Amino acid sequence: MENVGEQVVCLIAYHLLFAMFVWSYWKTIFTLPMNPSKEFHLSYAEKELLEREPRGEAHQEVLRRAAKDLPVYTRTMSGAIRYCDRCQLIKPDRCHHCSVCDKCILKMDHHCPWVNNCVGFSNYKFFLLFLAYSLLYCLFIAATDLQYFIKFWTNGLPDTQAKFHIMFLFFAAAMFSVSLSSLFGYHCWLVSKNKSTLEAFRSPVFRHGTDKNGFSLGFRKNMRQVFGDEKKYWLLPIFSSLGDGCSFPTCLVNQDPEQASTPAGLNSSLKNPENHQFPAKPLRESQSHLLTDSQSWTESSTNPGKGKAGMSNPALTMENET
Repeated sequence: MENVGEQVVCLIAYHLLFAMFVWSYWKTIFTLPMNPSKEFHLSYAEKELLEREPRGEAHQEVLRRAAKDLPVYTRTMSGAIRYCDRCQLIKPDRCHHCSVCDKCILKMDHHCPWVNNCVGFSNYKFFLLFLAYSLLYCLFIAATDLQYFIKFWTNGLPDTQAKFHIMFLFFAAAMFSVSLSSLFGYHCWLVSKNKSTLEAFRSPVFRHGTDKNGFSLGFRKNMRQVFGDEKKYWLLPIFSSLGDGCSFPTCLVNQDPEQASTPAGLNSSLKNPENHQFPAKPLRESQSHLLTDSQSWTESSTNPGKGKAGMSNPALTMENET
């Protein structure tokens, strides 16, 4: 490049993309995955009961008592409450046990060998930004190298070893761009549908059955759940996701016959994906900004004695699932 202005613009764009790429990659790697809070762990007495009693009704009763005050709406394929034998806890919705990390991860998406970490609730936004900035970085390199790549084949470059570096750089950037674009596009689709990679391959099971769109609240709310309410933080690898990772809004909770019903006149909104209602009282209500949305409903103050309405989930059976 001979034009000074073009050199300055390319240098600024290159280092900006490189800095954002490294920052998001660093955050994806070194952000520890979040684990279920203590409310989901069985007490010492409950653990003793599970170990002492034979599997059957006694186990079912222990899990009923442990899960009745927890915002747990998903089940195993057989309809049982999702329980992890290794971690000895009741799995929150969208939580899965990672065999590599040997622990339960909140809203686990997958274990990524490229970052040597589990991608879940605590770092999923960072992972998306890592894919986005790495894709932009590779596209920028391929675009700025294209003219010299063409000159290489038209013998327009000096006959030095540097021209082979140009060819290799273009091929590497172009190939990574293709693979990253497909992966980034796939995860953008997952965000728009409010799914994880695991849920895309195996739909979540609720009390009434399997539903692949059980957590989808509409495109705008799905985006806000991952990136947060403040748009100024969307492009920065700063944690801004809504909620606590232990409970999630769902349009299907009110179809559970053992859940508290919604206030009158709101059941019709379940037919509109943009007006999905939320659980009556999530575990971390103050941490979920989605619950303050003008379209959501709040608990009636006329029933102060029912502080945990809508959270009763007796189990049918217990099934080991790790």
